[in-house]
Amino acid sequence: MTILSIDTSGKTASVALTKDGKLLGEVSFVTRLTHSQIILPMVSRLLDDCETDINDIDCVAAANGPGSYTGLRIGIGAVKGMCLGKNELKCAGVSTLLALAYNICAFEGNIYTVLKARNTICYFAAFSSMCGKITRTHDDCLMESEDIAALIKKNSGRAMLIGDYAEDIKALFAEDMSVITAPDKDSLSRASSLALAVENDETLIVSPETLGVSYLQPTKAQKDKAHQEGNR
Repeated sequence: MTILSIDTSGKTASVALTKDGKLLGEVSFVTRLTHSQIILPMVSRLLDDCETDINDIDCVAAANGPGSYTGLRIGIGAVKGMCLGKNELKCAGVSTLLALAYNICAFEGNIYTVLKARNTICYFAAFSSMCGKITRTHDDCLMESEDIAALIKKNSGRAMLIGDYAEDIKALFAEDMSVITAPDKDSLSRASSLALAVENDETLIVSPETLGVSYLQPTKAQKDKAHQEGNR
């Protein structure tokens, strides 16, 4: 299966092309530009560099959250647009927390993905990693940092924290060397990790109509609406 992957969930814009599990090309960089300005030109350049036509693609995968509200919508919208009029083109939505776990799938032990949400609350998920295979052990959710630490202590064993809140969680473990943090470079979004997830779990493939975003918390528009209704 040839997969084109797009990750616009955070500050890093990333696109990748894989075929039968092998990476053909990947481009990632941190940008201050709006993802809508750069993601499609990145896709076009990558396909040209890999001498691949859009008609050669079997599946387009996108990060579907949690993450930047605007960025996620841009990525999902781009995938839906590519699938319009191409009934044979599949699409997939991949959790950004799962994708981060695949960034470090060479690690063997428990993987905990932690991204900043608000105050001491994190976007959180947990996985077991063995022989390059990632198995989910905790669903994506919002969780207080102290509760995350308690869960890690309860599970015991080798553990790796990854994400922009990893150092904060690690600080709760003092000198416990069984809990470590992933290198900073591995906490950056990598589109190729989306493809890895799809290759290992084809249930992630959905129809363009059902492809959506998982924010895990209300959007600003939803919060504003709730506030307005509360003041009536």
